[in-house]
Amino acid sequence: MTDPLAVRPAIRVSAGAQEKPVIFPRRKPRINGRSIAILVFLAMAAAFYCIPLYVLVVTSFKTMEQIRQGAIFALPTEWTWEPWNFAWNEACSGITCEGLKIGFWNSVKILIPSLVASISLSAVTGYALALWNVKWAGTFLFVLFMAAFVPFQIIMFPLIQLTVHLGIYGSLWAVAFIHTVMTMPIVTLIFRNYYKDIPDELIKAAMIDSGSFWRIFGEIILPMSANILIVVLIMQITHIWNDYLIGVTFGGPGGQPMTVNLANLVTVSTGTVSYNANMAAALLTAIPPLVIYFVLGKFFVQGISAGAIKG
Repeated sequence: MTDPLAVRPAIRVSAGAQEKPVIFPRRKPRINGRSIAILVFLAMAAAFYCIPLYVLVVTSFKTMEQIRQGAIFALPTEWTWEPWNFAWNEACSGITCEGLKIGFWNSVKILIPSLVASISLSAVTGYALALWNVKWAGTFLFVLFMAAFVPFQIIMFPLIQLTVHLGIYGSLWAVAFIHTVMTMPIVTLIFRNYYKDIPDELIKAAMIDSGSFWRIFGEIILPMSANILIVVLIMQITHIWNDYLIGVTFGGPGGQPMTVNLANLVTVSTGTVSYNANMAAALLTAIPPLVIYFVLGKFFVQGISAGAIKG
């Protein structure tokens, strides 16, 4: 019987040469019924959101004559920026006809202090509950967990009384204060769960090196919190910017955010309804959070996968 090893061709390797690794060709993915079903479902889900958005965009660039023709899916025969200019500068919201720009800047003034206050306070509280021996920490966590699911309508009247006694009711500061109070429970729990995965040995070593509470937080914890900060930032921007009920309840006539102005623009109208201006106004309201998400969406996914919302 012939030895199978004897019939193999000899491989000669010259001095100084290296044998090239064998590269196997990658198998082509096979399309089966399950893959087709998943693709069909994803296409339907994408169409469910993209088709209304497409109609919204193309309608905002049409004239009213084109809209009256009824071809909602057709591209504009004459592109115009007039609906956008009207929605931003001239649209009437209630009794004022100054466009959405007033509400836009009101939303910015509400958003910035709300973000700074809620994220900074929740980050410090979550850090203390996760990594320091806080008395009654378990009871405090249970209260936070219960407060995170209390409907806003139940505590609306006590919050109105509180802002009245503080002297801020009917102002932008009242809206920012309520957003901070309402979002702190869930944001604190998110930070606490994220910081809970940090090894205790790291904190003990920092304490041995004469690290104080604030020094450890500023020099060790914050540099490790980039992903979770972006997750909370996107969540807070989306929630605060798109809020309507808190703005209309606590803002008053001069402190209403952009969403309240948009609702007044659409529901309060005289004569012919300007559908193109309404579509442009809706897009102006939605653009800021969309831009934030598209810019930071990659980091949002990384933060979630790093354990941002796990228990």
